[in-house]
Amino acid sequence: MASAGRPGNGGDLSGLRAVVTGGAGGIGEACARQLASQGAKVTVADINGEAAGRVADDIGGALWQVDLSDTAALDELELDTDILVNNAGIQRIAAIEDFDPAAFRLIQRLMLEAPFLLIRAVLPGMYARGYGRIINISSIHGLRASAFKSAYVSAKHGLEGLSKVAALEGGPHGVTSNCICPAYVRTPLVEAQIQDQARIHGITDEEVLSSVLLTEPAVKRLVEPAEVASLAGWLAGADAGMVTAASYTMDGGWSGR
Repeated sequence: MASAGRPGNGGDLSGLRAVVTGGAGGIGEACARQLASQGAKVTVADINGEAAGRVADDIGGALWQVDLSDTAALDELELDTDILVNNAGIQRIAAIEDFDPAAFRLIQRLMLEAPFLLIRAVLPGMYARGYGRIINISSIHGLRASAFKSAYVSAKHGLEGLSKVAALEGGPHGVTSNCICPAYVRTPLVEAQIQDQARIHGITDEEVLSSVLLTEPAVKRLVEPAEVASLAGWLAGADAGMVTAASYTMDGGWSGR
């Protein structure tokens, strides 16, 4: 078994604690299950307490029902964990001139300000133990832009920068910080995007997949949540100790263009 605050060999996370935001479903649920399968004690954080509670019960973890968009409530948070997965997010699609300013601000709070506050909350304990893993679920839209997604693209680009600063500051203390940048993942969030894009372009959901979402990747399919989680599991383990300030694409070749 790993000693407190240190991983075991390879992907063994026994004795470590993890917090996964947006853990009630999609990528977050997959990450929670992956880390638990490697031995971590996982806290599933989500605004949907009922769904998050089911995941937590299923993996022998803990529930943290929290509205991360209420960032003022996080200002003085102290969060003692060895692994933090910043995953919670939403999407809104509209042209800039039509974009609701309140929705833009909400996305920045939830997807950039909240990760900053959570990283701020976990670093003192990680520094004291000389070990920590910060895993930020970014997106190909943290590296590339798409029309009609000004808020999401802005937040993900900001998360990329935040992750790199955390890596530089955390490196001397044994703390790594990295981003995972998938293309479209098979989640309820993407299913909602498909419907929004169909409405915007006046086409069917199937046509959105073929002519909008999957035009850029060389591999013409959606990413599976378990694929993202498998990379998060590796980044959380001992073998990734020299990996920091990185942005791992999982985009089927999109960023290679």
